[in-house]
Amino acid sequence: MAFNSYVTEGFPRMTKVLLLLGLLMTSLHVTDAQIGVCYGTLGDNLPPPEEVVELYSQNNIQRMRLYNPNPAVLQALGSAGSNIQLMLGVPNGALQNIAASQGNANKWVETYVTNYTKVKFRYIAVGNEVSLSSSSAQFLLPAMKNINSAISAAGLDNQIKVSTAIETGVLGTSYPPSASSFQSEARSFLDPIISFLAENGVPLLVNIYPYFSYSANPQDISLDYALFTANKVIVQDGQLEYRNLFDSMVDAVYSALEEAGGDSMDIVVSESGWPSAGGTGATLDNARIYNTNLIQHVKGGTPKRPAKAIETYVFAMFDENHESPELQKHWGLFLPNKQSKYPLLCKIPTATQIVFSIE
Repeated sequence: MAFNSYVTEGFPRMTKVLLLLGLLMTSLHVTDAQIGVCYGTLGDNLPPPEEVVELYSQNNIQRMRLYNPNPAVLQALGSAGSNIQLMLGVPNGALQNIAASQGNANKWVETYVTNYTKVKFRYIAVGNEVSLSSSSAQFLLPAMKNINSAISAAGLDNQIKVSTAIETGVLGTSYPPSASSFQSEARSFLDPIISFLAENGVPLLVNIYPYFSYSANPQDISLDYALFTANKVIVQDGQLEYRNLFDSMVDAVYSALEEAGGDSMDIVVSESGWPSAGGTGATLDNARIYNTNLIQHVKGGTPKRPAKAIETYVFAMFDENHESPELQKHWGLFLPNKQSKYPLLCKIPTATQIVFSIE
């Protein structure tokens, strides 16, 4: 295969290949693509946090998303002296308490942020996929504002951005991408959040999953369109051409943001991945193809926002045996024993040396 093309062929089986490719190959450096990996902890067989942090560093994964303020993980990040940048989540269940008073938000930031002076915080993700119908919805924006004020009071507002993560189900129209908009009933919920983020120059976090669109409708959505392997334009949207579903989904959110007054905002893809078992099209090979191509692809932007790298977090670091339903157990890049499930272009120590760990 050509190393600068998307992955569609199988790798030979070997324990390790060390390739000295020179400056020609610097475009494969994952930090160019601003790649992170989500660290979920819903398993009883996962390695201890200090070993997880070491595994991130060994594989040159320089950004982490953590869904809750786990003190053991925060301690491991601080003790390791790593350069890993952290997106730390405020769980949905904590929103009501944080929204209730500025003091509660200040205490949360003190406990989980300012106490860990050696951790490189990048984002605070207040809530994850909070839906309009959930009991947490009314508390989301007040909690975001209180956390943002606490971060500012701590003198960290130039270092840490406060946002929230949404899922693409909030789109009412998503095809074609240029005509996309948020659900009308969600606008009263989303518009103030978008205004708050835009005023503060903060990106919106969006969980983008071509897998779920494909698996729900494999008759109309081709697998190669979902896996970045289509060799032709699949969707023609005016002057914009789409060869993969990921770009179409990202640009649909951009169009919806523009309609809602967020035309100046950026998007961070806070989750994206492909399962290796448990559902339609969920195979080890498809997971390898999708995630490897995702890492390659996000360096180049989308048709609507070309030549602008998309900060992206792959879901997830490990298979998690306490996830439910069964499909949710199989999204990891690594097994709980720290063995990689398939090779990825993500262990790159220098600009002139590429290392693949191949099982």
